[in-house]
Amino acid sequence: MAPAGDREGYWGKPTSTLDWCEENYVVSHYIAEFWNTVSNLIFILPPIYGAIQSYRDGLETRYIIAYLCVAAVGLGSWCFHMTLKYEMQLLDELPMIYSCCMFVYCLYECFKYKKTINYPLLFILIGYSIGVSIVYLNWKQPVFHQVMYGTLVAVLVLRSVYIVLWVYPWLRGLGYTSLTVFLLGFFLWNVDNIFCDKLRGLRERLPPLVSVMTQFHAWWHILTGLGSYLHILFSLYSRTLYLKYRPKVKFLFGIWPVLLVESTNKQESAKKQ
Repeated sequence: MAPAGDREGYWGKPTSTLDWCEENYVVSHYIAEFWNTVSNLIFILPPIYGAIQSYRDGLETRYIIAYLCVAAVGLGSWCFHMTLKYEMQLLDELPMIYSCCMFVYCLYECFKYKKTINYPLLFILIGYSIGVSIVYLNWKQPVFHQVMYGTLVAVLVLRSVYIVLWVYPWLRGLGYTSLTVFLLGFFLWNVDNIFCDKLRGLRERLPPLVSVMTQFHAWWHILTGLGSYLHILFSLYSRTLYLKYRPKVKFLFGIWPVLLVESTNKQESAKKQ
């Protein structure tokens, strides 16, 4: 990781257990890691739109919560990278665990009747979240958090592969795209950590607009934000297919994917008629 406090800034010396490779307070006196901060917009804006759209379509509350969990991660990460304070770091890292637990619940409950609750799975995930939180608050070891988060991601990957291989093979494109984008982000996260000194030296020799492209932790945000969003689309698509709705993936402005589902209220009205 990068040495703490490259420059003095508005928030003072970092107190977080991690300080990433982006040079501190270079772009703004008020934002410690500028690019690592603003790149979190992809975690915040699209999921909020997704939550609103899901509410309008009358979809299950758990998917609205899943979208809002991603937005919470983005807000926490924004605060962390803006300040590099330990308290803000927890607002970033712990919601990552909680949101992944929500993803696991949604994906493993895709093929259940409506208005059912899997209490054993719910209690396991709540227990996992509480256990990780307690240990991490007392043992401030980032590797522990990374392993616990990676375990949840592996559980999601296994379930996703099962769905695209044996249940809905035509969803392979969406499922594999989500996974590939996430893994590419993870790859760049590792490059940023391992080759930080070389990347910093390279940035000093490159024009400012070009050097920004080497902020690989910011790319990790962009790619994992997109991957998480696509995962919710994949999970929601699987769920709505099982419920015999008519989901469609469309692109806002020809770029951003959104899932449109015929309002459940309209479908119920049509059945009554």
